[in-house]
Amino acid sequence: MSDEEVLAALSRILGELIGDESLQLTMSTRRDEVNGWDSFTYINFIVALEQELGVKFGVAEIESFENVGAIVSRIRQLKPN
Repeated sequence: MSDEEVLAALSRILGELIGDESLQLTMSTRRDEVNGWDSFTYINFIVALEQELGVKFGVAEIESFENVGAIVSRIRQLKPN
């Protein structure tokens, strides 16, 4: 998956969770910049990513993601093709 494909998937998944179908995440987007992206939604978002994309994050990783780009990079490492 390319960065753009991963970003599109993340935007769609988070948009569904927060009820904003027009949401467009960027590599630099941070949680505090998105209305409705609270800690509960973050956990649901991570679980949805793991299920849909077939990846598994460690707890320390989940806590360390500073922006969407960090999540995209880790997904690309876990799914290099």
